[in-house]
Amino acid sequence: MSDQAAARHRASGWHLRFGWWALALFATLGLTLEALHGFKVGAYLDVSNEPRRLMWRLAHAHGALIAIINILYGLTLGSGALGGRDLASRALVAAGVLLPLGFFLGGLVYYGGDPGLGIVLVPIGAILLLAALVSIARDAGRSPSPEPDRGGQRRQS
Repeated sequence: MSDQAAARHRASGWHLRFGWWALALFATLGLTLEALHGFKVGAYLDVSNEPRRLMWRLAHAHGALIAIINILYGLTLGSGALGGRDLASRALVAAGVLLPLGFFLGGLVYYGGDPGLGIVLVPIGAILLLAALVSIARDAGRSPSPEPDRGGQRRQS
């Protein structure tokens, strides 16, 4: 296995682990939000707490979606359909942390109808997500650079 293929394999495993753990975390957050709703917890359901409810639902939705994107990216890297860019990999993981964290923190403490200071993480995470997606889209369908010839050895599938 070439160095490039080994790096793709490591990155694939990393994104699969990160994606599945993040999906478990954000599914748990969704279940917690359902419980808060089901038990009619005022700190979540009162009309005055609408910003909190909105921010936490956005954290759950964005976190779960980016987790799924990480899983798909890991599977795509593993299939060899992408060359695997460090920029895309790092930006995708950072977006998976910053975007939902910004929404969650924005709802933890809020001022009137405005989210709290944590919301400043959202545009940073969004830009990183967009950069990762553009990088992945540019690479999609391109085959990675060919592995060097190994003196007549055939690659087994």
